[in-house]
Amino acid sequence: MAKGKILVVDDEIYIVHILDFSLGMEGYAVVTALDGEQALEKARAEKPDLIVLDIMMPKLDGYETCKRLKADDATKAIPVILLSAKGRNVDQKVGFEVGADDYITKPFSPRKLVERINAILGQGSSQQRMQA
Repeated sequence: MAKGKILVVDDEIYIVHILDFSLGMEGYAVVTALDGEQALEKARAEKPDLIVLDIMMPKLDGYETCKRLKADDATKAIPVILLSAKGRNVDQKVGFEVGADDYITKPFSPRKLVERINAILGQGSSQQRMQA
């Protein structure tokens, strides 16, 4: 049984594949979307436990997607981690203002992202569970 369901949203397919693999190895079920509009649809349909959301995407960017997720009663309680190449303090500030729970800049370590997801969802990593 999966530890939880994660919606990964990024228009860069190799990022989606890396996260699908990394989160799958950690025991999470992964659902993917390639833009903000798909993310809104899949968040309502799949009810993920957490969303990893890129900012710079076509159609609907990550800030607007996060804002809409947090304004919708069906999705507002889902934690969102923004993942972006935008690393300035002002970018992170905007991310938290639209409701993100965490902000990670690219390039990123998949291991570090998994640790942040585990922390938000209250899950230990597979390594931590093996040591317990």
